[in-house]
Amino acid sequence: MSFAKASVRDAEVTGKRVLVRVDFNVPLDGGQVADDTRIRAALPTIESLRERGASLVLVSHLGRPKSEVVPELSMKPVGERLSELLGAPVHQAPAVVGEEVKALAEGLGSGDVLLLENVRFEPGETENDPALAAQLAELADLYVNDAFGAAHRAHASTAGVAGLLPGFAGLLLEQEVTELTRVVESPARPLVVVLGGAKVTDKVGVIDRFLEIADEILIGGAMCFSFFRVQGIATGNSLVEEEGVELAGKALAQAKDSDCELRLPTDLVLGKAFDAATEVRPSDGVEVPAGWMGLDIGPRSAATYAERIAAAGTVLWNGPMGAFELAPFAAGTCAVAEAVASAPGTTVIGGGDSVAALQQFGLADKVDWLSTGGGASLELLEGKKLPGVEALRDA
Repeated sequence: MSFAKASVRDAEVTGKRVLVRVDFNVPLDGGQVADDTRIRAALPTIESLRERGASLVLVSHLGRPKSEVVPELSMKPVGERLSELLGAPVHQAPAVVGEEVKALAEGLGSGDVLLLENVRFEPGETENDPALAAQLAELADLYVNDAFGAAHRAHASTAGVAGLLPGFAGLLLEQEVTELTRVVESPARPLVVVLGGAKVTDKVGVIDRFLEIADEILIGGAMCFSFFRVQGIATGNSLVEEEGVELAGKALAQAKDSDCELRLPTDLVLGKAFDAATEVRPSDGVEVPAGWMGLDIGPRSAATYAERIAAAGTVLWNGPMGAFELAPFAAGTCAVAEAVASAPGTTVIGGGDSVAALQQFGLADKVDWLSTGGGASLELLEGKKLPGVEALRDA
């Protein structure tokens, strides 16, 4: 399948001012960028525009400032890190919009970069306020959306401004949509989907979709306890998402009528508390006794999952197998991460905690595609339209 939206590579940008929506929502620590993965992901688009003689106005959100100015969520440290990565100055705007910002934008020369302040300082951003979108549009001649991680939000800086300027997809956005869509539309077989994390409600759309498309779905993480609860299996003190229980039952019923095999763990690692120092014991089955909680899939399940991943033509992984941030409960996620990293098939990681796990185990460079968007990648895989992509002009 070919990408259906106009790409920045086809845009005439020489001598033009380009408003680029980037996803610089990065973790900060003591006023410094703690992980610059998302900034690096935007560099190809930024470099391409600079090399072609455009001037750039970059806009991003950072954290959840709830529509008011929160000094510790300023974009300033992000601009400093971007400047280091580009080896060029990045001008920092004092606000998101306004006369002073407009004057700074108008003063940019070829290849210059201006970073606006955190767009979520503006009340109009999350409400997709036409007035804010219009003020953003005044800063440039063209619009490029390269913020895949925010493409599932219809905000002023994603969907709103794209209706007012010629809108193009950035290189990252284009590749994200292409790689994730390929998993759904033309995967090499067998297609094995590994789903973890705590909530069935977050993943039910993906489960429903892939019960129709995939050859196997392997379930791990706390969401497996919703599946066990609906089958009447004791879950002890394990984290059970109550709204997920009925959904899990529906998924099990749907799996019976489908060609896709839905696999659940067959053994667990138990702890007394959610704590690295807690008492730990293996469980040969999946019954969790009173006073205990399941905090990881067991070694037998991990080995089975690793075997299925090794035999796959395509692997999609989203969500950890257990509480991998606690050393005694990291083995299941680590086994899956290692299997994915060494799998001969195409490997696609659907953002979020799976990316963090691969980074923790030093395996992030061993997979084919590492998505930068958690919620956005899930919605795209479910088959939903992403407002930030839909608003761009067609190819």
